[in-house]
Amino acid sequence: MSASEQHGFQTEVTKLLNLLANSLYSNKEVFLRELISNASDAIDKLHFLSLTNPDLLKDDPNFKIRIRADKDNHTLTISDNGLGMTLEEANSHLGTIAKSGTEDFLKHMTGDAQKDSQLIGQFGVGFYSSFIVADKVTVLSLSANAKSADEGVIWESNGEGTFTSGNVPRDHRGTDIILHIKDSESEFLDSWRLREAITKYSDHISVPVELYEEQYEAPKEGESEPAAPKFAYVQVNDAKALWTRNAKEIKPEEYNEFYKHLTSDYQDPLTYAHNKVEGELEYTSLLYIPRQAPWDLFNRENKHGLKLFVQRVFIMDEAEQFLPNYLRFVKGLVDTNALPLNVSRELLQESKVTRKLKKALTKRVLNMLEKLAKTDDYKVFWSQFGTVLKEGPVEDYSNREAILKLLRFASTHDDSAEQHVSLEDYVSRMPEKQKNIYYLTADSYESALKSPYLEQLKQKGVEVLLMWDRVDEWLMGNVSEYAGKKFIAVTASDLELGDLQDEAEQKQQEEAKEQYKDVVARFKEALGDKVQDVRVSTRLIDSPSCVVAENGSRMTAQMRRLMEAAGQKLPDERYILELNPQHPLIVKANAESDGEKFKSWAELVYQQALLADQGMLKDPAAFVKVLDSLLLG
Repeated sequence: MSASEQHGFQTEVTKLLNLLANSLYSNKEVFLRELISNASDAIDKLHFLSLTNPDLLKDDPNFKIRIRADKDNHTLTISDNGLGMTLEEANSHLGTIAKSGTEDFLKHMTGDAQKDSQLIGQFGVGFYSSFIVADKVTVLSLSANAKSADEGVIWESNGEGTFTSGNVPRDHRGTDIILHIKDSESEFLDSWRLREAITKYSDHISVPVELYEEQYEAPKEGESEPAAPKFAYVQVNDAKALWTRNAKEIKPEEYNEFYKHLTSDYQDPLTYAHNKVEGELEYTSLLYIPRQAPWDLFNRENKHGLKLFVQRVFIMDEAEQFLPNYLRFVKGLVDTNALPLNVSRELLQESKVTRKLKKALTKRVLNMLEKLAKTDDYKVFWSQFGTVLKEGPVEDYSNREAILKLLRFASTHDDSAEQHVSLEDYVSRMPEKQKNIYYLTADSYESALKSPYLEQLKQKGVEVLLMWDRVDEWLMGNVSEYAGKKFIAVTASDLELGDLQDEAEQKQQEEAKEQYKDVVARFKEALGDKVQDVRVSTRLIDSPSCVVAENGSRMTAQMRRLMEAAGQKLPDERYILELNPQHPLIVKANAESDGEKFKSWAELVYQQALLADQGMLKDPAAFVKVLDSLLLG
């Protein structure tokens, strides 16, 4: 054995190990599930590599995971004959955690045992759960790619800030995780306790999980005492691929448990769909909608996707080619023999079969969501994944109408911030004379609800969809209609009210334009190039003014701030200023005979409109100065 070297853990890892070692978990057996899952992953990786390099399996072709408790030495060993690790890989994989994931994990640690235990597995820290029950962990490993037995690895740590590692002779590939069990956790040295945990968490792993336990033989004929017990490895798990069974024979609890194994989630999914398709394109899919969003859901750069199997042989994880990005929250797998075993990732992306599968699986997920939308669980789904689903109508034109049906919004119908109004709900409530769907994008629900742009529409009883998610402005900028109804922003210069305005109202508006044309001209002259135009408003009831864009496609302040923060230089936007000439503020401003003072009044009216629309001003000090000058007379 070569000399072992001592290394220091990353700072975040040290904090994490302390928390795991010292916190009281209600779900302590989680460590066994995580270590078995890691062993299964190592076997899956070797499976994949052996498809093109069978020599890697050598004289040990039968994959298995073995668990052995040694009460005399107070150790529990989890062994696999998977890919194994080199010394460099052991130092890298076992000595560090991705910093962002660790920091996020630590942020969520609250001391609440049940909640905290559910976080393990979500942040790639499964191995470190060993320290829940162990005060020391020894890892022995040999990579399948090793040239000789001398390249074996030993890695050890007591979880208190350092670990040692080095090379050691090892005559077989794979990894042994040896847990030196704490005295307080000796229950995990009992065969029945281990069997219970394996059956609970790992029954559906396709690799045999074998437990070293006592085997009793019945007394032989003529003997009163049974033979002395013998110890042997006995397969504990079912080791069947759940998705290959007949769906009618599978219980909901089995689907839920398989989901937990597949995703390392500790909650049941919201819904699932298991389908076997035969014919021109044969495949089996098992798809799940999670109950809770992962921490990295909104990082589009991270890989998401389904697991791909070919005739029960694992090929790749995160096969994002089978579902569009806006459905990246879907978990599950697809098994098909329509793909060649040696297909590469690049070829897979170009495959005609892959495109057909993607189309079919996308429709399957949308059908799942359509059914879920008829239940109370859809509220849970929308709160977790609604913002992501809003990317769909722009990214997936062929399914745009189906996705639009699944979207939910707040509206002026019930003055609730809850996003529960569907477009079908909105259309069903439209007055017969209303031809368009009206919406407002804003920085927040509160600013949307109190927006001056709603005043006339509220008076007419016209419902308005209220939107404030970051994606909403992009969505509405790329979707023009639903079910033949045109989307109209309430900030548009022309609201296209049509039959919602009778002849008397239209005549009154025309008369107002003529009556107050001098007021409009005066404001326009005072503001000059700061505005695109000045008009008499037909939408304002209680507010003195507002700003609108010619076609309603203006950028909200929130979007401008996001783009500017990203380094994009945007030109100053010129708006149309709409006036409510009967408002006392406009009447008072127009009564000012001093030209310079009137310019101050005009500036105040314009800046107020910008402030109401955007929630902030580019030069608030100048606005305060104008306001002060008018207040002081």
